[in-house]
Amino acid sequence: MPPSVPSLSRRVARTLRTSLFAQVLCALVLGIAVGKLWPDTATAFQPLGDGFTRLIKTVISPLVFCVVVVGIAKAGDLKAFGRIGVKALIWFEVASTAALVIGLVAANVVGPGKGMNVDPSSLDAAAVNQTTGGGQLPSTTEFVLNALPESFIGAFAENELLQVLILACLVGAALLHLGHTKVPKILPAIDQAQDVIFTVVGFIMRLAPIAVFGAMAHLVGNYGLGVMKTYAKLIVLCYVAAALFVALLALALRMVTGLSLWKFLRYIREEMLLALGTASTESVMPRVMQKLRRAGARDDAVGLVLPTGYSFNLDGASLYLSIGTLFIAQAVGVDLSLSQQITVVLVLMLTSKGMAGIPGSAFLALSATASSLGAIPAGAVALLLGVDRIMDSMRVVTNLLGNCVAVFAVSRWEGALDIERAKKVLDGETAAEDLEGGDEPVPAVVPAQKTKETVVDAS
Repeated sequence: MPPSVPSLSRRVARTLRTSLFAQVLCALVLGIAVGKLWPDTATAFQPLGDGFTRLIKTVISPLVFCVVVVGIAKAGDLKAFGRIGVKALIWFEVASTAALVIGLVAANVVGPGKGMNVDPSSLDAAAVNQTTGGGQLPSTTEFVLNALPESFIGAFAENELLQVLILACLVGAALLHLGHTKVPKILPAIDQAQDVIFTVVGFIMRLAPIAVFGAMAHLVGNYGLGVMKTYAKLIVLCYVAAALFVALLALALRMVTGLSLWKFLRYIREEMLLALGTASTESVMPRVMQKLRRAGARDDAVGLVLPTGYSFNLDGASLYLSIGTLFIAQAVGVDLSLSQQITVVLVLMLTSKGMAGIPGSAFLALSATASSLGAIPAGAVALLLGVDRIMDSMRVVTNLLGNCVAVFAVSRWEGALDIERAKKVLDGETAAEDLEGGDEPVPAVVPAQKTKETVVDAS
């Protein structure tokens, strides 16, 4: 007798039970429906998304610390780690500048704000202050000083990723200097702690569908779908420009590594959908780090490039800020000259680097840009209050893909990427879990007095 084929309902139930992607997708649709049908009630679901994000944030700092320390020890060469950092910063600057230029060109060609003829005096500038909490972006000096930790525990307690990265680099360098004879138990303990944290992340991820439902219900209930009609031209422009930038990322990834961005997107589809639902790339950082390692990127490259990109490589935000600046100028009837638009790029190159983790940072960056030009009323930034939250999906996808491409590109540039392993994982020929199980054990810390050849052999 031929084997019985499960009924459609059973297949659907099994998919919902075993696939995180299916669970998150259903939660996304359900959240939109609840937000549309019961908007007053839907806003009460916001704590579900916020609670999930808080849980994820508790493990990000220790995870980054462990991955970076173990990565430095595996590489066995602190100079190589420094080269990765420099190359990552170069890539970040080129990518974010490209995003800014694409945004300006797109806004000039389409003119999303032309014909609106908005009177700046009719806008509520106080609403911007309410959104930003009266804060301001740090200056370059403040940004550099804030990246330096004041205390070891404080960096972890406040989730300051740049501070945690610096501490991890110092600890990794100290372990290499002391060698395995003086601290034989430290590195294995950190490596085991890393495994524990990844397991905790797995537990938390089971709550992802609930988080997505709560976040989407709150978004639709609070802002509604009507705002999309009012700002349709601006929204479509931002998403089309983002699609163009992602296509350029795909081309760059193919040229540098030979890998397909579309296959990678399929590989991280669960994390991408979760990031879209919660409007946060931080919520998926631990899982994305794990998947990048499984896809052949070396630990030290993943541990340094991806977290640093969260502060220095906000491609989606750069794209939105450049389009938003011209949209505001066009809406209030200000015609920006070429020199003023170049000033926009230069200002946003600086202000976008200090945006991460600051409430209302997009409006702070826009206000700073308007002030530097002197031609756009600061209160005109309030024009984007109604549409800013709708842009989160575009920013999240572009930021996340931009940082992942940076990991692959810098890893390839430094010789820290296993191309064959990456192709197999992205093609689905080898289960990622099997690859993870086949990882070589972390070597003992290399004594400082050994030669360079010994260091290479040990890694």
